[in-house]
Order: sequence, then C-alpha cells, then structure tokens
Amino acid sequence: MFKVLQKWWKYLTARTSSSFEERADPKIQLEQAIGEAQNQHRRLKEQAANVIANQKQSELRLNQKLTELEKLNANARQALIMASDAQKSGDTAKSTQYTTAAETIANQLIQVERDVESLKSLVIESTEASDQAKAAVTQNSRLLQEKISEKGKLLSQLDQAKMQEEMNSAMAQLNESVGADVPSLSEVQEKIQARYARAKATAELTETSVQSRVLEVETATANVEAQSRLSQLRAELGLDAGAAPQAVEQAVPADQPAPQVAAPQPPA
Repeated sequence: MFKVLQKWWKYLTARTSSSFEERADPKIQLEQAIGEAQNQHRRLKEQAANVIANQKQSELRLNQKLTELEKLNANARQALIMASDAQKSGDTAKSTQYTTAAETIANQLIQVERDVESLKSLVIESTEASDQAKAAVTQNSRLLQEKISEKGKLLSQLDQAKMQEEMNSAMAQLNESVGADVPSLSEVQEKIQARYARAKATAELTETSVQSRVLEVETATANVEAQSRLSQLRAELGLDAGAAPQAVEQAVPADQPAPQVAAPQPPA
C-alpha cells in the first residue's frame, strides 16, 4: 500500500511540476535564475572572505610568535650572560638563579618554535585556500556577468517568440472558422472569387454573342453589296435579272428588312 501511495505521490508531483513549467512565465523564471546566481555568488564571496580572513589571522599569529621567539632568544642569551658574569664574580647563588631562568626561557623557546613551525604550515595551507577562493570568486563573477549579458539576449528572443506566437494565432484565427454563424476569411475569399469568376464568364459570353451579331451584320451587309453589284453587272450585260432579287432576299437575314434594289436602267 505504501509503494502505491508513493507512486501516486511521485506521479502527482511530476504532473504538477509539468503543469507549472507549461504555465510559468519564462521572464519571471529568468529573473529568478539570475537572482539565484547572484545569491550564490554572494555566498561564495562570503565563504571566500572567511577563508582569506583565516589566512590573515594565521599570518598575524605567526608574526606574533616570531616576535615572541626573537624575544625569548634574546632573554635566554641575556640570562646565560648574567649567569656567567655572576659565576665569574663568585656569586654562585645568582649564577644558579640566572641559569635556572635561562633553562625556563629555553623551554618556552622550544614550545614557541614548535608553534612557529605549526603556524608556518597553517599559513601555507590557508594561503593556498585563499588563492583558490579568490580564483573561484573571479571565475564565478565572470560567469555571472555572462549570465547577466545572456539575460538581455534571452529577453529579446522571448519578446520575438511572443510576437511570432501572436502572429501565428492571428493567422490561425483568420484561416479557421470563427463560429457557426461567422464564416472564416478563406471561406469569404473563395465565395468572392467564385462570384467574380461567374461574372467574368457571363461577361465573356455576352461579349462573344454581341461580336457574333456584329459579324453577322457585317457579313449580311457585304452580301447585299455583292448581290447589288452582280445585279448591276447582269443588267449591263442584258442577262436574266430575275434571279438577283431572289439572291438578295436569301442573303438578307430574317430579322432585317430586305434592301430596296433599284430597277435596271436601259443602256444609253
């Protein structure tokens, strides 16, 4: 039962995360990422500052121990000199006291020398850590500056993407049907083009019919003139003129009146 609940919890978590990523504003997420990078850089600088501070403190302690070591060396020498002088003057008691003081100072000197050697190792280690911390801060600062510079490019790309998405959405709305009672732009365009094509075809048919009529009229007129000319020639030749009117009547269309043909004149 626990495994089933665990699976459901992981599924719901993944689903919620996926839904959040789909609906989240990339601009806000970008600001969050830059803010987190800046916070991380600040924490890194604080850690580096602590490392450098430890190195500085180690150096100060080493310098103090070196000063103390130098002082103890001087005191030990002075105690030995005073013990020797007291021994030469016959003051054995003072000579013994100065010798005991010199031995005490020598013990302190040995301990301080050990502290100095330990501090030297600590200073070397802390200096290496300090150098690494400084290098890490410098590198992270460079990366942060690159991210900040990249932020401007990403914001520009985001604005371009939003504009393109709006254009795509607008084009999709123009190409798709808006509703049951509102036709799409493509449907209206097809309807207008079909209507224009029908009107154009009708105009071409009408123009063709008129031209045909005009051609018929021109042909009929030419036939009438030809028949009239033939009638004149027949009259001049004294041939049978009765066939001319019949030919003229056949040449004239049914919807036009027959032309008046003048009677042939006798030759002079």
